[in-house]
Amino acid sequence: MKRIILALSVILLPWSLTLACTNFMAGPKATTDGSIIVTYAADSYSLYGFLRYRPAADHPEGAMRPVSDWDTGKPLCEIPEAPHTYSVVGNMNEHQLVIGETTWGGREELYGDAGIDYGSLIYIALERCRTAREAIQLMTSLVQEYGYASEGESFTLADTRELWILELIGKGKQQKGAVWAACRIPDDCVSAHANQARITRIDFKDKKHQNWYWSPDVVSFARNKGWYEGKDADFSFSDTYNPLDFSGRYVCEARVWSFFRQVNSTMEGYYDYVIGRSDERMPLYIRPDRLLCTQDFKGFMRDQYEGTPLDITKGDDAGPWNTKLRYGGLGFKLDSVQYWYERPTATQQTGFSFVAQIRPYATAETGGIFWFGVDDAATNLYVPMYCTILDVPECFREGNGDLYTYSPTSAFWTFNRVANWAYSKYSAMLPDIRKVQQEWEEYFNTQIPVTDRAVMEMSPDDARRYLTRFSCMQAEAGTAAWNKLYEYLLVKYLDGQQRKEENGRFKRNDWGEPVGPNRPPFPEEWLRRFAPAIAHE
Repeated sequence: MKRIILALSVILLPWSLTLACTNFMAGPKATTDGSIIVTYAADSYSLYGFLRYRPAADHPEGAMRPVSDWDTGKPLCEIPEAPHTYSVVGNMNEHQLVIGETTWGGREELYGDAGIDYGSLIYIALERCRTAREAIQLMTSLVQEYGYASEGESFTLADTRELWILELIGKGKQQKGAVWAACRIPDDCVSAHANQARITRIDFKDKKHQNWYWSPDVVSFARNKGWYEGKDADFSFSDTYNPLDFSGRYVCEARVWSFFRQVNSTMEGYYDYVIGRSDERMPLYIRPDRLLCTQDFKGFMRDQYEGTPLDITKGDDAGPWNTKLRYGGLGFKLDSVQYWYERPTATQQTGFSFVAQIRPYATAETGGIFWFGVDDAATNLYVPMYCTILDVPECFREGNGDLYTYSPTSAFWTFNRVANWAYSKYSAMLPDIRKVQQEWEEYFNTQIPVTDRAVMEMSPDDARRYLTRFSCMQAEAGTAAWNKLYEYLLVKYLDGQQRKEENGRFKRNDWGEPVGPNRPPFPEEWLRRFAPAIAHE
């Protein structure tokens, strides 16, 4: 038998920096129920997915808060603790403030190495702020005072009234401060960012800061560095501090395009921009063709470019069973040439992701719902965690296993078992997973209004205890369901076969013994492509 050689369907272009994470968002007039929605996928092969929780606390005068790098755990500095800090569940606090991020790197000479890192900025702001504007002011003032210890970042910030994008990069090693710009997203619009800075021109006429904030030296700093010579009105933050290259389009902006095209038909035409045939950049925000719901955003987080030329489950590199796995990272070099893989929103390297639903119309106790999931969004389950809960379930708890320690009660390991088994025969197993996924999320959606009503007459303390029990029960039940799903998939597809089923059970003969399995061949399309490479008569 001859060896089968696979031709990789990737793009041939120069090397550049690539990173991970994705944020989608919608204002209250862009959604079916007036919710503000923010999504986030935390993507890293070194990230263990758990639900971060910090209870509200009072702190004595003179107390200090240690700051450690969110990615590595390296101690960075200490800052004075706030007299009172709010409770935080994941990336959402008890007042429904939500913050997400994506890293874009930008000019390497501006990377910081001292002060406060991007992750600590997020969680410090969540512990101390009630609104997005407060968080922007705090985050930018902290880096001004202590320095910024990370690369260029886009932050999503949302509260019960407003939705903002803040883009920020430091001033170099041993330099305090940052250059930054922040834009409010209109209430009837959606926006997104995915590892490429997206703010271009800044409205410097907005002196009252109704929709814009910016650092005082955002233009002059670039002028002094020799990076910009034009008028202030023509200055582009993204083009100056994160110049666009091919990977910025194909690996990063493509995720924004795929989201935009699903909510506004006019965005389909920006495919040429994504693949480098056009320099017309996508707008920062757009108005959707229809009102969107939270479930829609769970679907957007599961996007694998299906139905587009970038579909990662198609092509020779996907193999006969349409797997999304690509080995060696986002691309590879061969004969001094850089190749890029497609990089969708739903990826195997996700540690955790969320769809945060800010509900300004609900009570203080029931307002925010933090729909949380671990591992690959395509095969995960988004479980409702109310933002005022007093504890998190064991399956999501920090310390229940880690990236090198398997735990049978950990959701991260449970969902990874399902996903990693599914990758071996993806096109066959994914429909089985999606069926269970849909059943559970439909169930959760029916339980939310019931739970909201159940706590309406309770005291705030009783309501929070009730919501804690509810949220923990849903998480544990969902994780148990995925354990059963893994058992089912293991039996059904054992050794590459497919067990026969009848009336919801694996089929047995009249004497109770298992019948022989189906032995599905490679798909016909695959056989026709590669049959000439296989020995034949």
